[in-house]
Amino acid sequence: MTQNYGLGRGLSSLIPSKKITEPQNDYNYFGRQSDNSDNQGTDDDRNNGNQKNVQEIEIIRITPNPHQPRLHFDEEKLQELAASIKEHGIIQPIVVTKDNNQYEIIAGERRFQAAKLAGLQTVPVIVRDATERQKLELAVIENVQRHDLDPIEEAKSYLKLAEDFDLSQEEVAAKMGKSRSAVANKLRLLHLPVEIQKALIEGKISEGHAKAILALENSEKQRALFDLIIKNNLTVRQVENKTKEISVKTHKRIISVDPQIKALEDGISGKLGTKVKISKSGNGGRIIIDFYSQEELDNIISKID
Repeated sequence: MTQNYGLGRGLSSLIPSKKITEPQNDYNYFGRQSDNSDNQGTDDDRNNGNQKNVQEIEIIRITPNPHQPRLHFDEEKLQELAASIKEHGIIQPIVVTKDNNQYEIIAGERRFQAAKLAGLQTVPVIVRDATERQKLELAVIENVQRHDLDPIEEAKSYLKLAEDFDLSQEEVAAKMGKSRSAVANKLRLLHLPVEIQKALIEGKISEGHAKAILALENSEKQRALFDLIIKNNLTVRQVENKTKEISVKTHKRIISVDPQIKALEDGISGKLGTKVKISKSGNGGRIIIDFYSQEELDNIISKID
């Protein structure tokens, strides 16, 4: 039984696929095991028919891919890869495109950065032709297939691909080898408030937390729920239950709203600049005023005074 490398559309035209026979280890399109560093490979990888296309190019003549979606490189892992390259050299060539007397990276940004740290003067490259669109597509494909992008970087990559080249979500999904819903769900993450996106990038919350937060349409409620997650270290399941509770309460309030009470709520809310809830009980009741930070509370108090 044979297995093909998963290249993604476009990448296979630049890096020819090959077949491997089970039960060998699962290698990705650069020939490395999926759980090892970028610099690992097999004798077959080093001696395949594409080796004749490899050139040694001065590192100062190579520039990064301007469409590289990966903004953050793990410094410790980069140093480890640099140490490996010092010891063994670069096993898997960097794929570049030529522009006059310079070369621009298509795939292999991390190996390039590590090679510079290792003090290499030249690196092995394979030169291929690629349009600007292909450079972006292939940079995204490489990182997505290696799971090197955080969810926000991945979402921004899909958005850039769609906007720069006027592609639909279906077309982006097809090029990335993803389902349309997977791409759509990633893009929805960009609708979160900036501080929640930052927490997702930094790993303070998971993508599951972020998707649960998105169940709330109101950004203020999203921030309040986010604060609750951080404060109480809530699990994804607990967050999902919280969003259901909030949604049910909101639905009930909409159904049973009294027009006069609603008008009063809107009037007070407009003056205080925040959400206000009036609950009547007989001839009495209570007024609930929402705030989401100390600054908002101080502002409300100053308006009441």
